[in-house]
Amino acid sequence: MAASDEVLGYLAKQSNLGGVVVLDLPKLDLGLYIQNYVGRTRFDRLFLIGQSSAALCVEALKAAVVEAKAGNDVNRYRDAWDALRTVAPNDPEAQRDDAWIERTEMANKAETARLEGELKGYRNNLIKESIRMGNEDLGKHFESIGRLNEATEAYTRMRQDVSTTKHIVDCGMHLANVSLHRRDYAMVLNNVGKITAVQNEDDERAPQAYTRIASGIALLGMDRFEDAAKAFLRTDSTVPPTEYSHIASPNDVAVYGGLLALATMDRKELQHLVLDNLYFRTFLEHEPHIRKAISLFVNGRYSNCLSILEGSRADYLLDVYLQSHVPAIYSKIRTKCIVQYFVPFSCVTLESLDAAFAQPGTSIGPELVKMIRQDALKARIDAKNKLLVAVRPDARLVMQKEALLVARNYEREAKERLRRISLIAAELDVSGGKKAISGGAASSSLDEAWYDENKQSSPQGAELEAAS
Repeated sequence: MAASDEVLGYLAKQSNLGGVVVLDLPKLDLGLYIQNYVGRTRFDRLFLIGQSSAALCVEALKAAVVEAKAGNDVNRYRDAWDALRTVAPNDPEAQRDDAWIERTEMANKAETARLEGELKGYRNNLIKESIRMGNEDLGKHFESIGRLNEATEAYTRMRQDVSTTKHIVDCGMHLANVSLHRRDYAMVLNNVGKITAVQNEDDERAPQAYTRIASGIALLGMDRFEDAAKAFLRTDSTVPPTEYSHIASPNDVAVYGGLLALATMDRKELQHLVLDNLYFRTFLEHEPHIRKAISLFVNGRYSNCLSILEGSRADYLLDVYLQSHVPAIYSKIRTKCIVQYFVPFSCVTLESLDAAFAQPGTSIGPELVKMIRQDALKARIDAKNKLLVAVRPDARLVMQKEALLVARNYEREAKERLRRISLIAAELDVSGGKKAISGGAASSSLDEAWYDENKQSSPQGAELEAAS
């Protein structure tokens, strides 16, 4: 169904503000997609789809309004209602519910006052466990009403009253969740590190799966694609999805891990760490097209791999964590495919490259020029014969450079030894008492004997000093 003028105008406005607009029809079913999540991430994902997708804009914003009214965050309801009013002004659901806003704000103020009063009483009684629980309840309340800064402060105050490993893990998870909502990825890694520092292999697997997914999302947000891929690939698939559904789903783990692995790993690593990974293979069953794309890349069928990924680009552009990184990830994967395709050949015709990688009616020439200038492709373009020619390193030049490097290292080491001999001969070295060390390193004793031997021949040392 074609988008209305109101929807197109709203999306154009979002594009001018720096947002991503997806005009293609995505493959995802909005109802089935959103039921995989719980908590604040449900609204985040619905609202992002409403701001980005021309086909799902109205449906997603309606669902976002319903989701906001199911919670206590009034500001989120106002944002979703304002967007829905713009794209569907005549829709009955676009009417502002002032009664709900007033009722929710009053309830939020009353609950805040109640929790703060209880916490004050706990502090007067000096009961550490009650103080910790009071701060936790207050932080959850602030998080539910959208006051994330106050929630972070409340959760941070929990740390001084923790007494068990479980308390440390709970505190770290609360802070990591709030940091994810605030897109403070450095703080996410900081809190995940505190959780993993107190965990061991015998602890519950649920927190371990959560920490790896949360750290993977944070590393993805910081453009550390390779580290993020390894974090997702180590996620335990036996942990129930309900343990981390407030931040991601098993489908997300498969997509994030598979795309990032394709962008950063070579064919052997993809085979060993992805396709042969028993844990991650379970995640790939949720997204079989990702597994097929990786298999095609490993088997050298690069154009088919890229075509599968292009078919799902619209879906990935609607993901709350992946959206801003899709162009960079796809560019890395495409560059790898072109480079690997060219590896077995000394020269390839531009016509064959266009047939394999270019869109119909276009040429891959400008892209090859860019790759060559960025030193991603070791080749040159023969414009006359329409060839891409491999540039092989000059073996004789490489040998000469290595020989000169060895000679410079030898010269530097010889000068250092001569300088040491001269210092010893002039008795300017710092000599400590001899210590008898049983089982000492052989190299250390040989060096001391060598220096002692030179110290006894002071005339020769003086001649060397004069020569240097």
